[in-house]
Amino acid sequence: MYDVIVIGARCAGSPLAMLLARRGLRTLLVDRATFPSDTVSTHVIHPPGAAALQRWGLLDQVVATGCPPVGRYSFDFGPVKLAGAPGTPDSPYAYAPRRSLLDKILVDAAAAAGAEVREGFGVEEVLVEDGRVTGIRGSGGQVERARVVVGADGRNSVVAKATQAPAYEEHPALTVGYYSYWSNLPTETFEAYSRPGRGWAVCPTNDDLTLVIGGWPHAELAEHRNDVEGTLTAMFESSPEFAERIRAAKREEKLVGTSVPNYFRVPYGPGWALVGDAGYSRDFITAQGITDAFLDAEGLAEALDETLAGGKPWDDALAGYQTRRDTRAMPHYQMTLGIASLQPPDEQMIQLVSGIAGKQPAMDAFARLNSGVTSPAEFFAPENVGKLLA
Repeated sequence: MYDVIVIGARCAGSPLAMLLARRGLRTLLVDRATFPSDTVSTHVIHPPGAAALQRWGLLDQVVATGCPPVGRYSFDFGPVKLAGAPGTPDSPYAYAPRRSLLDKILVDAAAAAGAEVREGFGVEEVLVEDGRVTGIRGSGGQVERARVVVGADGRNSVVAKATQAPAYEEHPALTVGYYSYWSNLPTETFEAYSRPGRGWAVCPTNDDLTLVIGGWPHAELAEHRNDVEGTLTAMFESSPEFAERIRAAKREEKLVGTSVPNYFRVPYGPGWALVGDAGYSRDFITAQGITDAFLDAEGLAEALDETLAGGKPWDDALAGYQTRRDTRAMPHYQMTLGIASLQPPDEQMIQLVSGIAGKQPAMDAFARLNSGVTSPAEFFAPENVGKLLA
């Protein structure tokens, strides 16, 4: 009998299992994958996510993979360009480690903390008795039971399906994106390019490679599916300078595509909880997924520790977790939906971007908005906008 079973051992599940085990809770972490292994991901960790790795004592391991630090974000809107520092003095850098490296570090950290880790373990069934989740049945027939079962298994979570976790703030997929890795495309900056109906981003990663991801409206998916590379090339030509750089580079891996729905789910019920993409998914265009998963894991670990130790009733602890999650994530979610629409900026945004161009403190503030350091509610408050434009 475990205290907690966590299904899914990537960016939400492994940190959660690690944090629970560090609190002395008997934790089982399972995943159908084995590690190291890759997964579809933009894999940018913004400074708040890097700060979480630092709190957990894992940032040095990520740095040791050779993943370069990124201390500058640039934004190319065509006629207007901005560039600023995305972090804080305590956490100045972003990183974009390959998932095969990052996820292995996280899984190993969970095991080192005392969690039992089972790789190559598929979950066939979530066990429910008298309306309460009580355990899991593996694809090999193994049954394991726990006081709580957590779905950290992404958008198609078996826990979310078994419990019919209610969704809210739902929106269909807005963009479709394709990415790969190029050599001879040096950059020390996270670069974001915005054009009407198009957008792409560039970030350095391991092995002297550079991640490039480009996207367009999901409604155009079928139109461009048979010529993804041609569509990306035409997009890049809207920035002659970047087009020249990538023509001199070499794509080293195949193009991988993805699109994701947008939603929040009620993340708990009798004997179960959700974390990471299982509970909350947003378009990849703002690259907030890993950072969100880390912060979500911390929030759920705290709530589970509170209630399993007997200090707070289950519903109170988990309702508090949901409230804190939504309060933090909802403003970024709404901003992400706006960016993912790939519509030309309205007049107010044009005035704001034009007004802060060339003003370094204001451009730094804009970078911190896009890195998740600053909440959109704080950034777009009238008094703050006035201060930035002054």
